[in-house]
Order: sequence, then structure tokens, then C-alpha cells
Amino acid sequence: MDPPAAKRSRGCPAGPEERDAGAGAVRGRGRPEALLDLSAKRVAESWAFEQVEERFSRVPEPVQKRIVFWSFPRSEREICMYSSLGYQPPEGEHDARVPFTRGLHLLQSGAVDRVLQVGFHLSGNIRELGGPGEPERLYHVSISFDRCKITSVSCGCDNRDLFYCAHVVALSLYRIRHARQVELRLPISETLSQMNRDQLQKFVQYLISAHHTEVLPTAQRLADEILLLGSEINLVHGAPDPTAGAGIEDANCWHLDEEQIQEQVKQLLSNGGYYGASQQLRSMFCKVREMLRMRDSNGARMLILMTEQFLQDPRLALWRQQGAGMTDKCRQLWDELGALWVCVVLSPHCKPEERASWLQLLGKWDKLDVCPLEEGNYSFDGPSLQPTVAVSPELLQKGNTCITNTEGWVGHPLDPIGCLCRALLEACRLEEETLALYPDSGPEKRKAAYQHVPVPGSPGESYLALALEVALLGLGQQRALPEGLYAQDKVVRSEEQLLALLEEVELDERLVQVLRKQAGLLLEGGPFSGFGEVLFRESVPMHTCARYLFTALLPHDPDLAYRLALRAMRLPVLETAFPAGEPHPNPLDSIMSNRFPRWFILGHLETRQCELASAMLTAAKGDPKWLHAVLGSIQQNIHSPALLFKLAQDACKTATPASAPPDTTLLGIALELGLQVMRMTLNTMTWRRREMVRWLVSCATEIGPQALMNIMQNWYSLFTPVEAATIVAVTGTTHATLSRLQLDAPRREELWACARTLALQCAMKDPQNCALPALTLCEKNHAAFEAAYQIVLDAAAGGLGHAHLFTVARYMEHRGLPLRAYKLATLALAQLSIAFNQDSHPAVNDVLWACSLSHSLGRHELSAIVPLIIRSIHCAPMLSDILRRWTLSAPGLGPLGARRAAKPLGADRAPLCQLLDAAVAAYIATSHSRLTHISPRHYGDFIEFLGQARETFLLAPDGHLQFAQFLENLKQTYKGKKKLMLLVRERFG
Repeated sequence: MDPPAAKRSRGCPAGPEERDAGAGAVRGRGRPEALLDLSAKRVAESWAFEQVEERFSRVPEPVQKRIVFWSFPRSEREICMYSSLGYQPPEGEHDARVPFTRGLHLLQSGAVDRVLQVGFHLSGNIRELGGPGEPERLYHVSISFDRCKITSVSCGCDNRDLFYCAHVVALSLYRIRHARQVELRLPISETLSQMNRDQLQKFVQYLISAHHTEVLPTAQRLADEILLLGSEINLVHGAPDPTAGAGIEDANCWHLDEEQIQEQVKQLLSNGGYYGASQQLRSMFCKVREMLRMRDSNGARMLILMTEQFLQDPRLALWRQQGAGMTDKCRQLWDELGALWVCVVLSPHCKPEERASWLQLLGKWDKLDVCPLEEGNYSFDGPSLQPTVAVSPELLQKGNTCITNTEGWVGHPLDPIGCLCRALLEACRLEEETLALYPDSGPEKRKAAYQHVPVPGSPGESYLALALEVALLGLGQQRALPEGLYAQDKVVRSEEQLLALLEEVELDERLVQVLRKQAGLLLEGGPFSGFGEVLFRESVPMHTCARYLFTALLPHDPDLAYRLALRAMRLPVLETAFPAGEPHPNPLDSIMSNRFPRWFILGHLETRQCELASAMLTAAKGDPKWLHAVLGSIQQNIHSPALLFKLAQDACKTATPASAPPDTTLLGIALELGLQVMRMTLNTMTWRRREMVRWLVSCATEIGPQALMNIMQNWYSLFTPVEAATIVAVTGTTHATLSRLQLDAPRREELWACARTLALQCAMKDPQNCALPALTLCEKNHAAFEAAYQIVLDAAAGGLGHAHLFTVARYMEHRGLPLRAYKLATLALAQLSIAFNQDSHPAVNDVLWACSLSHSLGRHELSAIVPLIIRSIHCAPMLSDILRRWTLSAPGLGPLGARRAAKPLGADRAPLCQLLDAAVAAYIATSHSRLTHISPRHYGDFIEFLGQARETFLLAPDGHLQFAQFLENLKQTYKGKKKLMLLVRERFG
């Protein structure tokens, strides 16, 4: 596109008399060089020709050159802004992909040469090294500029991007940094005006000769038109000069490739489902904000181009036709677009005619069918808008009973509070600050510096104080939580962004007074304030805002800070559903979805509530009055056990610093919160219970032995029997715990007695899981150990399973009590039943251990256990295995000290003969059972089974005869299974 300068017609050259008169008029004033430069600089910036002469050609040549010299941009920041999506200062040279960084490298490497400035046109060559094996590349760059702005660019690299390429950057930086080295010429029209007719003809002919293949047709056409008296070219005064710059009435703005912007946005929207596309569009939004901050008219121009492409997104018509909502990513982009338009229209620097044209555009777009509406329905008509307080091993007179402000200012699609707050802060930012007031606008985030700027016509007011007031008014407004996940998430994000802005403001005495005043108004604001006495079920909680206010007010007015934060601890939607201190289901549960179908961000809100409580607990350390007040508020308002446990942990950590004595009051509060968590989760076990129980014991240990004994004595309401016996009693009596408590002998024995009593109580309540821990804990006390053993014996009759009995029996043997182990093993065997086909039963090893134990004790014990084995075990391989084990060696010593038998017991003699008969009978019964439904693929297994049976049969004196009779019976009974019987004959005859 031709630059505006190319369309500008310059007047005919002035005669020598006019030039001399003009020169004399200026020279006659006798201005010094510095003053002349200053005047030329001002003219170059504003193009106010009337300050010198009406026509540029009448200006003396020294002034012309100075105006031309000062018209090129002098700041590198604008060059950087127009050469990358995200602004990066010059020192950010670490990213070689940024065009500004590449251009700076080209400049520093001496790649720029043959730089020539003709009027308001700059040209030069850029030499760039090619890739490996490629020759050096030469690019010719042309730049037009006007009033300190680059108005058009052209580069031989043909790089089509939103902004300037690295070669344009290199030439621009050369002109800025080495301005005095650039060869400077006046606009070509001024040079031509100094030529006579012969010189002009020679100039034209040489120009045509040098470029006859390109310009000859154009030259002939222009010559024909000039020679034609009535032609249009002869009716226009003067001729265009692309190097002469624009006139004062012409608009001037930085070069922006509109076509490329539209194409880029269109392409990114078509890839809207991808994360990278959304990020690039956000970068373009950031560029618009940067332009607006620089008061660059291209900001609004670029936003118009982007909006038009957004409205042409084909998905809008599709969603409208289907009646479907936008995707969340698309909604976020539209929200940012709307917020930018608010900034543009409300900008105090725009002209009335500009604002009128923008409003006309917005109205035109709004009438389009595809133009989306603001997200979410911000009004509530249901009956749920009711106050949350009674509205009296007094309150009815203070305000209404419904939410006055159903549409919230914070989280609103147009973000009025955020826009106004940012605008006020922008007016107060120091000039040298170049940081954005928007998130994600730069690679580095530093704290911005602000100053008080007086408000004209309002003595004592400042824009900085107004920014603080506006933000607190919006954040403290009592408003209903909007419908939908996206709208609710937007409320959270808007709050966090506003508070992030406020946290960057350094609070001086003046702002502290504003803060105190606004905090007081919020407390007394009635139904209009989220900190008022009456809060409604659907109201947005104030936890995030209150945390900021609490932290900011605490050093200046602690009483006000605590009153405000305690008032904000409420979470009305839970207060109406759960009584104080009761748990609620996991927020991800379907139960939660049924109870709170609209509160998608409930988990996040509860986390913010916990953070506020933690801040108060930490700050109140050493102040019992406020500590107990905070504890009461926590117990009343927080209903999540996980968050209460986190608070308890935080309080305990704060109360026990490494280099100072502990705060006993805060430790007590931590313990109280922990006890509440135990009570809340006692019947709703979670995977974190073990961690919670261990922590509670350590917290009680920090307080002292009495606290530890108290939780042991009141374990019924806090722990399950397993937790109490395996964690509380054990952890409370470890060497580390006892060393930490530094108890004398009587107090240590008292703690041990308490732990043993706890273990015995748990064993009585849950003998299956607690009997063994109780026995272990009571080992060093005979009376307690006997009591625990008796509990196990009593439980055996009451249903204690064989697995637990075997476990305790093994423990007894390990402790050196084999007779008690034998007793428990017999009780376990009495409950056990292993069928004929359960040779892999989980109790097999326990049975073999019990048999080995009885064999080691002596013949008497072995004889007593044989009937139990026969009655409980019907698995032939197991019975034969036990039988062989008992025949390998002689029985051990009996209970009366009888001497070991001289030789092993025989299988055909008592007491093993009964077991042999049982094993033989089991093999016979199992064989018949297996043959009933046997398939050919199991024939081999059955033959092996018969081989095992024969080995057992042969242990009897007449075993060979018995086995032969058994086989004959099989052959007769199952003679239909010819193949199987053939295999039997081949193996056994």
C-alpha cells in the first residue's frame, strides 16, 4: 500500500527570489544553532509548519535539514514494540527468535551499509550470513517516516508478519544510534526545485536510461498526460513526492500491515482449539494494550481489525444454529476483547470524534446476529436467596432480605472495576516505569512504582487513593455467584487480578487512612456489603479480599483487621447445609454435585477460606484473645476435614519455632483443631487418617504428657480401635516420644499404664485387629499381658478367625511360649475347614506350622491335634504331607519333661494310624469326585494324582493290597472311560 506521503502533492518549486526572501526572513532573526535545533525538533514532532513558514519549500535549507533530521523516531522502544508480539526490553537479548534481537545482532555485527536518507525516506542494505554452505544474502530495506513515526516499510526478504522484520529493525536502530553518520538529503522535490530546465531534462533522461526496462512505459504514459492540456494531471497543482512527508492535515501513525493482521487472526481462530493459537491471540491483545499505554492510535486500529475477524469466525454461526455455548477458550478471548474495548472507549486521551466512531462501530457489530452476548445470567429469581442467619490389630430493619446487587461488578463481562482501577493506577505510575498493569504482558514481573497524582477540582483526592477505593468497593460488594463454571471461574480470576494490582501499591499513611475508612464502611454496609451482618446463601464469599485487607491493616489497626477477617470467614452456602463442625462429602463426589449443582468452584472457595484462617492464626500468635476468637470462627465456618487438618498443621508449625520456646496457646488450638478433625472423620475413613492420627500424637507430645494421656483416655470418640492400638498407644510410648517428654520414672510408668489400658480396651472392642498389638504393648507387664492373652482366648469362642489366631499363636511361639502357641493353634484348627480340592488354601502354611509345633512338643500334644487335623482337613495331599513330616523324626519333649522317643513314629501305629486312614479315605473320595466330571485334557494330572495316592497307601502294612483293590474298583466303575483306564493300566498294571 502506498504510504500517505506518496499521495501528498507538493507545490511547484519556488523561485530564487522567494527562497531568498524566506531565507532572509529566518536568517534575519539570528537564532543560535541550539535554538534552531529545538525549533526544528518541535516542528518534526508536531509538523506545525505555521511555526516557520506555510510551505516547506520556503523554509531555509538549514531548517529543512534539521526538520528532516529530527523527524525519524528517536526511541528504540517503539521499534522494539513493533518488532515483536510481546514487549521485551533491549537487554532481553537471550531470545534469538525475536526480530528485535536479531536486528540488534545484525547492527552490532556491521551488517548495515549504504544508508541514505532522502527527505523522509530512509534506505539501506543489510547483509546477512546464509546457512551452512549458502552464500551471503543481501536485502534492500526502505523506510518512510513522518513526525517521529515509521509509516511504511519494505524489505527484500518478503517476510510477511504482523510487525517489522529483523532487517527493518537493523536499519532503524542504525539511524537512531548513528544518526550523524547517515548521509542526509532534502526531499527530492526540494532538490529538483534547485535545478534549471536543462538539469531537469538531463535528470529525467538519465533516470529513464538507468531503469528503462522498469519505468519506460510509466514515463511515456506520464509524458502523454502532461502534454495533453485537459488531462487530470495538469489540473492538480504540484506533484507527489514520496520523500517529502505528509501535510499537517494528514493523519500519521506507525506502519501496521492491516491485511496481515486480519489473515493472522483468521488463521489463529481457525486453530482455536490449540493452546498455541490462544496464546498468540493473547499476545496480540497484549500488544494492543501496550499501544494504548503508549497512546498509539494503532491500538484502536489493530483492535478493530481483530474484532472484525472475530465476528467472521464461522463457529459463531454454527454455535448459534445449534443453540450451543462457546468453548471456554473462546469465551476468554471474547472477554479480553470486550475489556480492551472498554479501555479504548473510556480512554481520556481519545478525541470525541474518535470515540463517536468507535461507538458507532460497536453498535453496528452489536446488531449482527452472530455477535455473542455477555456470558452467564447474572440474576437469580429462585427462592434460594435467603439470609443465612436468623433475621430478627433488628436485622430486618438494617436491610432487605434478598441480594440487592445480583449483578456483580467484579467478574462482570466488561470488567468495569478492573478497567477503572487500572486506568487510575496508570495515571499514577512513574514515568520511567515501563511495566504492564496486565498479567502475562512481559517476561519479567517487578513491582511497579506509583505516586499520588492530585485529582483536578477535588482538593485532597488523588488518583491512587481513588484506585484503592474503587477496587475495594468492587471486591466488597455483596453479589450473587453467577451461573456456570466459566462465569464462576472468571469471578475468581478477576478478584485475584485486582488484588495482585493492589498488592503492588506501596501503602503510605494516606492510603492506610483510605483503607481504614473503606474497611469500616464495608463492615457497616448492610446488605450492599459482603462484610455486612446479613449474608445470603448465594453470595460470593469475601475470603480473598479479606485476606488482603487483614494483611494490610494488621500493622496499623489490628482490631479492625481481625473484626473484618472474622466477619469474612463465613461461607453461607455451607452454613445452610451442614451444621457447624460436621464434614461434607468430597467436592468431587456426586453427592456434592447433587447438593450444590451450581457451586462449581466450591473447593477453591474453601481453600481461600482456609488461607484466610491460617493468616489469622499465624498473626495472632502470642495473643490468646484473638487466638480463641479465630478458633471459634474456624470451628463454626470451616467444614472440610482436610482443610481443618491443614490449619492444625500450620498452627502447630507456627507455635513451635526452632529457635524459640513454643507458644502453648497456639499449640492447644492446633490440638483442638486436630481433635475436631478426628471426630469429624471417625466414621468416614479417608486415606489420610493414619497421617492425621500420627500428627495428633506428635502435637499432643509437644504440649506435654497430660495432653497425650487425655487423648488415650478419650480414644473412643477420636479413633478406631485399630488406630488407637497400632498408632496412638505405640507412638505415644516409643523411645523418641519418651525422650521428648523427659519424664521421671513415676510419670513414665503412668503413661505406660495409660497406653496398656488403651490397648486392652481396643483388644476387647476389636480383637481381630487389636489383640496382637495389645499383646506386644503389654509384654513388659505380666498382669496386662495375661489380660490380653485371656481376651484372645475369649474372642476365639466369640468368632475370632483362624487367621488371626494363627498369627497370635506364631507370636507366642516367637516369644518363647510354645504351649500357649499350641493352645491357640488348636483353637484355630477347630475353626478351619479345608475341602478336598483346596490344596492351595491360604491356611496351608499355618496348618503345617501348627503340626510342626505339636510334633516338637511331644507325643501327647501330637496325639491331641490329630483328631483336629482329621476333622478340619479333607485335602488328601495335605494329609499325606503332614503324615510324612511326622514320620521323619521322633516327637519332641512332652509337657512333663518325658524323654524324646527313641525312634520316629510309625504310620501304622497310634496316633498316626488314624491320620493314615483319613489320608487314604481322602484320596479315594477325591478320586471319585474328580472322575465324575473329568475331561481328556486332565487325564495326565489324574494319573499323577494316583501316583501320590499309591505312595500314601503303601505306608500301611496292607497298603499294596488296598491300592490294588482301589484301582480295580475304579476300572469297574469307570470302564466307560476307556482311554483313561488304559492309561491307568499302563502306569499301575
